[in-house]
Amino acid sequence: MIDILKLSDRYSVRKMNDSDAEVILRLCKSNTLYYRYCNKELSKDLIIHDLHITPPGMDISDKYFVGFFDGEKLVAVMDIIDGYPETDMVYIGFFMVDSAYQGRQIGSGIIQDVCAYLKQIGKTAIRLAIDKGNPQSTHFWQKNGFTVIKEVEKDGGTLLVADKKL
Repeated sequence: MIDILKLSDRYSVRKMNDSDAEVILRLCKSNTLYYRYCNKELSKDLIIHDLHITPPGMDISDKYFVGFFDGEKLVAVMDIIDGYPETDMVYIGFFMVDSAYQGRQIGSGIIQDVCAYLKQIGKTAIRLAIDKGNPQSTHFWQKNGFTVIKEVEKDGGTLLVADKKL
């Protein structure tokens, strides 16, 4: 079980829910490049769907869709699935930093905090998928120590599956 309050030393963290869809949507609208590569139409309905979707065989209790806040300002959101694809791993299904905070190592700092905490609680690796061709996402995850392990075709696009050992 993940204690979301320990995911960051820099920001306050709380679980996001349907009533947060508008604020998440505003953050996501600041990052148009991501949505060009993932073949999804950004909407409040998509945000609400993402708040509840889990990988096959995973329970909603294993899902932590969290927001990182600087005071009242939502700085970033992250979707974490505990125990996927293996019990000693976590899966980051989504991570986005408000564009006003990008380019200042804030996203990388959050990833460092999350990795340190997950290692502390015994997790051995983090897995995620990157939309192939998205230079911003690919650069960010590689800069933060993730290595592409395979390519997967999904929903009319190609995903780069990447891991980081903790």
